[in-house]
Amino acid sequence: MQYFSYLGGADPLSWAIRLKVAIGAARGLSFLHDAENQVIYRDFKASNILLDSEFNAKLSDFGLAKAGPTGDKTHVSTQVMGTHGYAAPEYIATGRLSAKADVYSFGVVLLELLTGRRALDKSKPGFEQNLVDWARPHLGDKRRLYRIMDTKLGGQYPKKGANAIASIASQCICGDAKLRPPMSQVLEELEQLQDAKYGAPSPLVDIRKASHAAPKSPMTSTPKSPLSSTPKSPMRAQPAARPSPRRSLGAAAPLAGYRTAQVH
Repeated sequence: MQYFSYLGGADPLSWAIRLKVAIGAARGLSFLHDAENQVIYRDFKASNILLDSEFNAKLSDFGLAKAGPTGDKTHVSTQVMGTHGYAAPEYIATGRLSAKADVYSFGVVLLELLTGRRALDKSKPGFEQNLVDWARPHLGDKRRLYRIMDTKLGGQYPKKGANAIASIASQCICGDAKLRPPMSQVLEELEQLQDAKYGAPSPLVDIRKASHAAPKSPMTSTPKSPLSSTPKSPMRAQPAARPSPRRSLGAAAPLAGYRTAQVH
């Protein structure tokens, strides 16, 4: 079952399951990055996360995976390919690929878990179409974070856990690739959240009280992203059923303005 087929439904995934999915995906990326022969996934996105009947996450579609740099090299150079809304800005601008590009993409998926929104959504107002641009100003402010949380959670999430996930996501989507944490560190921090019971259900967050305590956010319009492709639709929880064959609903497309390259 595809992960992103669960967002947006009447019965969405609980906070605990979202954290479980994030940990499973982080474990997969960490394994690839820390392998003796490093592998860069290059097209990490929500629709490439597959879930079994117990919501264990597995990565799929390695068609764009690339061998990582060797020796003292910090990156590999390649034509830009991937999925709009998930690709790291430095990779788009220069074609220089490193494992930190995957970290950026993982940060975008964390934002999707928090907000229930797609990485790119043209049905939203201009300044909200790009999830990273819209969410970033709220990630470092505990008083404003509730404004971007997925309303389908109904406030059923631990505030400390949500703040911690927001902090991790903020580090992952840092504009300076060198300042992004390695996936091994991201995985460790997520597992600590689970161990600390931040993945357990909590009393409803009082949205009305929070709205009185927090100043209104000055929402400003941001330039439209030149990346136009729309990711797959969000995920929604379904009753447990017999495990179905895992599948992937489509391969990544080359980013606008770049030619398709054969992956070596």
